[in-house]
Amino acid sequence: MASIKDVAAEAGVSVATVSRVLNGHPSVSEDARRRVTAAVTALGYRPNAVARSLRTDQTRTLGLVISDVLNPYFTELARSVEEEARALGYSVIIGNADERPDLQDHHVRTLLDRRIDGLLVSPTDGGSPGMLDAARAGTPMVFVDRWIPGVDVPVVRADGRSAVRDLVAHLHALGHRRLAIIAGPAATTTGRERVDAFREALAAFGLELPDAYIGQGDFQAESGRRVTEGFLDLPEPPEVVFAADNLMVLGALDAVRARGLRVPDDIALAAFDDIRWFVHTDPPITAIAQPTDELGRAAVRALIDRVEGRTGESVTLPARLVVRRSCGADPASGQNPTAVQRSTS
Repeated sequence: MASIKDVAAEAGVSVATVSRVLNGHPSVSEDARRRVTAAVTALGYRPNAVARSLRTDQTRTLGLVISDVLNPYFTELARSVEEEARALGYSVIIGNADERPDLQDHHVRTLLDRRIDGLLVSPTDGGSPGMLDAARAGTPMVFVDRWIPGVDVPVVRADGRSAVRDLVAHLHALGHRRLAIIAGPAATTTGRERVDAFREALAAFGLELPDAYIGQGDFQAESGRRVTEGFLDLPEPPEVVFAADNLMVLGALDAVRARGLRVPDDIALAAFDDIRWFVHTDPPITAIAQPTDELGRAAVRALIDRVEGRTGESVTLPARLVVRRSCGADPASGQNPTAVQRSTS
């Protein structure tokens, strides 16, 4: 493997000049820069990242700990994080917490041992001791999607309250009055916030959210199926089931079909977190879409700001309602009584 001395000999310059070229230093002549670049290419030289990190105390590497890599929302989020980081000269190492605090702490410790420059976290189950210790110790960190109240870490997230109000207005205009929700874990901020937003939106239309119409899920499909079965067994089942994430609504759809019922004729379904699959279900599912790509990119920029000594501000972006046919509207024919963004699916 070629060394920096080999590159200097090939280019006919000093080792210091090679170092300046590789680090983008402006005080190098264009001729020397061209010769060094040609020598690097000819010799296949690769700088020693470990040695450079020891000199600069930076690895140009970020850590990302997500809650569930099998959830399409987090998969898309991870993709946008990696793309933005790469565009800004950083690499990303990803850890999957699988909604387990112990795994979250395992990944946090492992990433810190690898001397990452900063950490993006979507906290699982209200946080975990190791992750909280890292935040309090001053590790450059940004929460994305979820957050922990009282912890002084910037948060990059979507505000779904307005979109939930749009959803309830849409359902009300379609004539639905008995609306139920499959909630996410109460220990997560997103789990609590989506139930609160749904209850507030119902109240604005003079509707209540009875305890029987609140089912406790865990952001997994099986819990969506189980909760929906319970709703269907009620003496007066709901007319609409709103799942607080994309996987739980797929479980709800399975439960409805297992009873021989039809969506939306017998019961309507809607979800928080739009995913590409929803245009392929029968019927396509009405959902609240978070700006996943923008969230991932904004989170990276906020984290790099903190890594490089700048403030790194919190960012809140709006979510939006995407109307499809699972609640009884027909967007393609214009039979949608609410003025919200429509899908052509």
